[in-house]
Amino acid sequence: MAILHADLDAFYASVEQRDDPALRGRPVLVGGGVVLAASYEAKARGVRTPMGVSQARALCPDAIVVPPRMSAYSAASKAVFAIFRDTTPLVEGISIDEAFLDVSGLRRVSGTPREIAARLRSEVRERVGLPITVGIAGTKFLAKVASAVGKPDGLLEVPAGGEVAFLHPLPVERLWGVGPVTSAKLREHHIETVGHVARVGEAALIALLGAGAGRHLHALAHNRDPRRVRVGHRRGSIGAQCALGRRPRPYAEIEATLDALVDRVTRRMRRSHRAGRTITLRLRFDDFGRATRSRSLLKATMQTRAIAETARQLLTEARPLIDTRGLTLVGVAVSNLDGDGHVQPSLFDDTIDDGLDVAMDAIHDRFGSSSLTRAATIGRQLGPSVPILPD
Repeated sequence: MAILHADLDAFYASVEQRDDPALRGRPVLVGGGVVLAASYEAKARGVRTPMGVSQARALCPDAIVVPPRMSAYSAASKAVFAIFRDTTPLVEGISIDEAFLDVSGLRRVSGTPREIAARLRSEVRERVGLPITVGIAGTKFLAKVASAVGKPDGLLEVPAGGEVAFLHPLPVERLWGVGPVTSAKLREHHIETVGHVARVGEAALIALLGAGAGRHLHALAHNRDPRRVRVGHRRGSIGAQCALGRRPRPYAEIEATLDALVDRVTRRMRRSHRAGRTITLRLRFDDFGRATRSRSLLKATMQTRAIAETARQLLTEARPLIDTRGLTLVGVAVSNLDGDGHVQPSLFDDTIDDGLDVAMDAIHDRFGSSSLTRAATIGRQLGPSVPILPD
């Protein structure tokens, strides 16, 4: 199997540098209160996302901050994905700026995987004006690692038979699923490279990290990833999140932010004709820790009020954690989605909520997303809605 992982470099910032020649070669931050994207010139100074702009300016005083232009990023993404689909019909989008491409059967038609990747990079540069890095490997996991190592604006192929030699010297953070908490646990036990993970053994990893994470990392450390590139797969959840920055926020403001996020999520659900049963609240604290809280409803819904009430209940239950640890990010997602948005009606359903949702959607579609909003969110900026792949 030959899989490409194509990943646009510093996507939002690259679009800004493409469209404004004065920004090229300079540290660029895209965002407002929070950095949504940083150019590689800014990343070299320690700027990361989703860092607060004030903190980013302290690290990089000469950074140029530009407001996000989501329509420009969406248009660029569509142009790049058109090139992906011109390359191969087997394209699996991961986000608006990255995708897996299966080119296994194209050798006679289009050349070797490396030749195909080089041509793809050239076409993205010429037709869209953006740099892109491509990793080539026999598995999705290793192709993604190769693109990460090959950044920025690079092409890196892991040859058949050379997978272990490439993978094992890399730091453990290169493994999918290894974040700051898991990394700290591994390094406490002197497990610092992927090779160390491979040599520890599955049983020891399970004892250290739990059954799921232990088996997952053991398989990846041996480059065992049977997943194929999936075409036409619909997302398993629909969500939105908002970085709050590091200053303390009143609980009422957090509630209002959560309500606004639910508005975004449920509008997307109705636009995609998908209803869901499980509501998940995502929190990130001031100490960089994370927590999730979930609750499943008896039946699937896309009603804003039903989902908002459940999300608020989850937030109330998590309030002691928020009060003691601070909150820097809140998000909400709906999963257990059905395929066609069919909701079995009940004799006791309140159809008033459905009519209200439909009316609000019509106003937003005609006059814009900011034309009608909750009273609690007036004067509070949620931040732009990030462009995403179709639901």
